[in-house]
Amino acid sequence: MSELDLNIWEKALGWRKRQMIQRQLDPITNKIRNDTLEEIAKEFDAMKNGGDTTAGFAIYVRSMKR
Repeated sequence: MSELDLNIWEKALGWRKRQMIQRQLDPITNKIRNDTLEEIAKEFDAMKNGGDTTAGFAIYVRSMKR
């Protein structure tokens, strides 16, 4: 690999890191995401016939919040 090839890779990786940080810092997107996950978790809680399985899914979905 030449030095030019490495620079292209470094730029690409830097772009992805910036994109990930911007995504984490976007409060509106995070609120929408968290509200949606909570709504899904509530639906799992409302399912009474699933027992521990649906309760486990609700816990898992809530753990996905940021």
